[in-house]
Amino acid sequence: MNELEIGLLGGLSVRRAGKPVKLPASRKARAMLVFLLLTGKPQHRERLCDLFWEGPDDPRGALRSAIWKLRRLLNDPEAERIVADREWVRFEPVAVNIDYTSLTERAQRDEALAGEEFADVRAALDQPLLAGLDLPDHPEYQAWLAAMRDEAETLRARLLPDLGARAGMPLDRPGQLHLARQKIGFAGARDGTRIAWARIGTGPPLLKAANWLNHLELDWDSEVWSPLFQELARDHCLIRYDERGNGMSDWEVDNLGFDAFVTDLEGVVKQSGVERFPLLGISQGAAVAIEYAARNPDRVSHLILWGGYASGWRVDDDSVEARAEREALITLVANGWGRDDSSYRNLFSRALIPGATEAERTAFDEFQRKTVSPANAARFLETFADIDVRHRLSAITCPTLVMHARGDQRVPVAKGAELASRISGAEFVTLPTDNHLLLGREHSSELFVAHVRQFLSDEAGPA
Repeated sequence: MNELEIGLLGGLSVRRAGKPVKLPASRKARAMLVFLLLTGKPQHRERLCDLFWEGPDDPRGALRSAIWKLRRLLNDPEAERIVADREWVRFEPVAVNIDYTSLTERAQRDEALAGEEFADVRAALDQPLLAGLDLPDHPEYQAWLAAMRDEAETLRARLLPDLGARAGMPLDRPGQLHLARQKIGFAGARDGTRIAWARIGTGPPLLKAANWLNHLELDWDSEVWSPLFQELARDHCLIRYDERGNGMSDWEVDNLGFDAFVTDLEGVVKQSGVERFPLLGISQGAAVAIEYAARNPDRVSHLILWGGYASGWRVDDDSVEARAEREALITLVANGWGRDDSSYRNLFSRALIPGATEAERTAFDEFQRKTVSPANAARFLETFADIDVRHRLSAITCPTLVMHARGDQRVPVAKGAELASRISGAEFVTLPTDNHLLLGREHSSELFVAHVRQFLSDEAGPA
């Protein structure tokens, strides 16, 4: 009999005999699975319909479809785990190991842990419970999910101080402390798309435009994003959001065009209530920030751009060979992004963070897989290729700081120089790194934050 390993900390994952099981794309089906897992008792079909599929459509049909998909994935000939009859549905934990349940049992047994075992337990508890399984339009389920996350925090508080005293290891993990204080909301876009946004920290506002692959919760476990956001939130109320099509925002959207990215930013600004603020744009998020600042000069006090570009590769006069290579890459992403083999995603991690260790790249590969679907990853690349805000650069009137990695392999430093040269009064700074996305442990990350702080503390803008 094949044992299932089910992970609930850091997002839902299932492995059979050590190999990942591809779960249903439907977030409601996955949410129903964890509800059955954690309640541990039979649930009436009507109850499940009310929780997950209440509406004018066919809730019972949607429930039947979800049950069928889960039974096909999780049941074995020797182990019927998803059990359903005409009235009831339940999960039978036959040959199943659930990370959260195991840790709860350890807390009840008051086991003494140290060394690598302690590190493993702490790493598990540092992960947010059921990340990515929020259903904001289903208040009863959301209330249950909030209660479960509170329970997870209680478990962490119960285990880690005691374990830390035994092992003599530090307890505080700033990323998780910030996550506990992060306030997540949802803004409705013009076309009805739900955009997830968050604020964290105190002080004057700093708003970050979305860029390639973010996740409001999982970012806090990333060696790329967590250190940067922690530092920025020390001085500011940091406001950020997940781009449509990825992260905690709606994935199933018709429009992934550049103008939709800009209007989504406008919607987040309106929802947040901030009037005037510095705006940070990273990578293709720089173009979104530029367009927003050009449209709303009275709202943006300072513009900060890192690793940005004004025009995508289809707009530039690239060679035929280079264009063909990039077009082929989009096809590879569409067909290979979601595979267990990370080789396709690794193409990006090696270009984005060439200075990373193998472990850091592996973690970033997995982060990318959880954050976007294969189809949307390819659609994003299509949109980025056609970006062109060169005609908007002369419209930027606020103080602007343009920074770029000297050895950037994804967006050459010449692209950053072009931005700075065509924005009136812009300051241009290069940092000694090859990484398009900065790693928190590298010195250039510290330099980046130092430049931002100095730039924003100078009310007159750059010299």
